[in-house]
Amino acid sequence: MSGKADPRTAGERTTSRARLDRGRGALGPALELVHTGRAPTRAVLTAELGVTRATAGAVAAELEALGLIRVDARPGAAAGSQGRPSHRLQVAEDGPVALAAQIHADGFRAALVGLGGRIVATAPGCETVEADPAKVLGSVVEAGAGLLRATGRRCVGAGLAVPSAVAEPAGLALNPLHLAWPVGAPVREIFAECVRAAGIDGPAFAGNDVNLAALAEHRHGAGRGARDLLCVATGHRGVGGALVLDGRLHTGSSGLALEVGHLTVNPEGRPCHCGSRGCLDVEADPLALLVEAGREPGPEVSLLQQANDLVRTQYDDPAVRTAAEALIDRLGLGLAGLVNILNPDRIILGGLHRTLLDADPARLRAVVADRSLWGQSGGVPILPCTLDHNSLVGAAELAWQPVLDDPLGALAGSERD
Repeated sequence: MSGKADPRTAGERTTSRARLDRGRGALGPALELVHTGRAPTRAVLTAELGVTRATAGAVAAELEALGLIRVDARPGAAAGSQGRPSHRLQVAEDGPVALAAQIHADGFRAALVGLGGRIVATAPGCETVEADPAKVLGSVVEAGAGLLRATGRRCVGAGLAVPSAVAEPAGLALNPLHLAWPVGAPVREIFAECVRAAGIDGPAFAGNDVNLAALAEHRHGAGRGARDLLCVATGHRGVGGALVLDGRLHTGSSGLALEVGHLTVNPEGRPCHCGSRGCLDVEADPLALLVEAGREPGPEVSLLQQANDLVRTQYDDPAVRTAAEALIDRLGLGLAGLVNILNPDRIILGGLHRTLLDADPARLRAVVADRSLWGQSGGVPILPCTLDHNSLVGAAELAWQPVLDDPLGALAGSERD
């Protein structure tokens, strides 16, 4: 009996390895294309990567072996299409997840988020936030750890969204005004310690909640396809903004860019926490709407829900309409200034601002067009955010980024399917 290997089989293995070696640098870009829905088939993946069909096949097979995507073994041609059908690609529904946590003025929530921005599981939210960030972050991480135990999913890392500017490189929460946390709390370090203490593998990250909402919307929602995307949103309190340039968050030299809440839109308006007066933060958030409409905020549900419900169910009430129009005008003034400075190709609005846009889209778009130079020359599309829990999804994007950058390196030592 000969001990020689079949030369054809050995040659096929050598060819396959060579193709994968050539395409290894394409693993990250390929995964991001599938993750963001821009490569639904292997043919599209081949074209987007600029590689041969064989190399794209080897790359897709390696990502499938890592448990990150699924390749349809029996491709089918779409009705009326011509040519050879292409294998369909999708993220693995049973693949790894990232732990995502969000803290806001009215509570916190934890979730597990898979590739594609899919929320796999959520823990019941808490409606109180203590003044000690370590206690709060310990609680939300434990909730996330419970989800991991219940689902048995592998975790690639953890991401945290907070309603504060997060200074780099230390990860300090510089202005957690609505949380009663100390200024400069080292939230990333505390979060990472809680993650390690809970026995969760992978790196831990933290970022501003609106920044992360913008990132999620750019990859999976209303901002998909935009080159220069401006996002402005009300959280449960205050107003935040974010800018995505060429697919990456623009956070400035130390993570503090786009603090749009402190644009002055009403010089004689309400005092702001920053020491100024009439800032967008206090003139166009949920509390501002309730006060403007003469409604007393109640303790039953969050301020954001109260404001949204008021606009959606009582917009015909003259007091509510007048209050909403005042907020729309102030928001439009702020957006016009940002358009003049940033020249975005799309604006997306979240929180109460999304509800105000839905209630009277023509008024808001008219204010922005009338008060901005670039708006007058053609207008900037203004759209509502479309993702539920986009800050949670964005927090998960932070944890997924190392995997998108280097799937093999990030998942080194993992068991393959």
